[in-house]
Amino acid sequence: MKVAGIIVEYNPLHYGHLLHLQKTREHTQADAIVAVMSGGFTQRGEPAIFDKWSRTEMALQAGCDLVIELPSAYTVQPAEWFAYGAVSLLEHTGIVHSLVFGSESGSLSQLQALADLLTNESPELRLLIQNSLKEGISYPRALGQAVARLYSIPDQAASLLAQPNNTLGLQYIIALNRLHSSIIPATIQREQSQYHDLQPTHHQIASATAVRQLLLNNDQQASSYLPETTMSIIQREVAAGRGPVELNQLWQSLFQMITTHSPEQLAQYYDMSEGLEYRFKKILPTLQNCSITDLITALKTKRYTYTRLQRLIAHLLLGHTTSVLNTANLEKGPGYIRVLGFTDTGRELLRQMKKTASLPVITRPTDTDHPHMELDIRASAIQASCFAAQQSSYLYSDYQRSPIRV
Repeated sequence: MKVAGIIVEYNPLHYGHLLHLQKTREHTQADAIVAVMSGGFTQRGEPAIFDKWSRTEMALQAGCDLVIELPSAYTVQPAEWFAYGAVSLLEHTGIVHSLVFGSESGSLSQLQALADLLTNESPELRLLIQNSLKEGISYPRALGQAVARLYSIPDQAASLLAQPNNTLGLQYIIALNRLHSSIIPATIQREQSQYHDLQPTHHQIASATAVRQLLLNNDQQASSYLPETTMSIIQREVAAGRGPVELNQLWQSLFQMITTHSPEQLAQYYDMSEGLEYRFKKILPTLQNCSITDLITALKTKRYTYTRLQRLIAHLLLGHTTSVLNTANLEKGPGYIRVLGFTDTGRELLRQMKKTASLPVITRPTDTDHPHMELDIRASAIQASCFAAQQSSYLYSDYQRSPIRV
């Protein structure tokens, strides 16, 4: 059986994602698709708009055959670690033949050439990137500038890195290289909408950012950009009081944590550096509104970008301390393959994985004692604390829910 892998958030699944799934099958002639999906929180450091169970159902209804969870230790991360964790999971299944991702360029050859150049990152390159990040330059732009400065490559190739999906795709290929994986990468050009588009620019395809805004505003126009199966699931979840969720709903938990922790205690959290703990303590009392958005805006400087601060806040909320999350631990890769859902074809994939998988394949938290599982459970519970329907069972969904079967 030919199996393609994809890496997704489906926050929520929209027509652009459906197009990606269709083209993945066409391009690879795959018999099945395995999706690695983020759980309660997403890469940008926000709680997902709906829980991982409903988003898994969206994925299976749209054409995925097996959905596995990317541990939150790798989800709430810059592109390098997000990609490394997700690609590692696909590699450890032992059944995936290709990895298909979207990109602005649609050019695998250019991304592959850059990945081969950057797989063994030189100290000089890392230093240039770090210096640029300290100046408030975004990671994609910092990487592009550093590559252009150190290596003799065309300006066009370096400019590819100014786009977020190109950067993420590059990191997928780098991860494949570092893992010495036999998985073959392929890319599909992103169409009609761009990653950061705040408003729809096409009659049917819009960015997930734009779709989320419509849903949060209860705008009926959202249905124009969502497959019927996705919309049906969303309507069910909203009616049950399980979404939509957004970061500002967690302001009480965050503000209580900041006020009750000393700077020394805050400094123990992942990515809290350069005195940011003192900046949190100083700025919080000056806010006129109890809003995480307002807090980030007040904290933001040229040196501390919005995205970095948003991820840092997620690390605080999720209890990501440096003792658990650090480079040495992240380099080890995920410690398990958590199954969130499957189709009949996916069930056959799971049978194959009993023989091929190089990590434990689990369906319940009690199947592993890996420290990352506690972080995943926490992410689901914290996201569920935002639901309008305050049922204690939702906080324990990781223990009570079985994989979705479609």
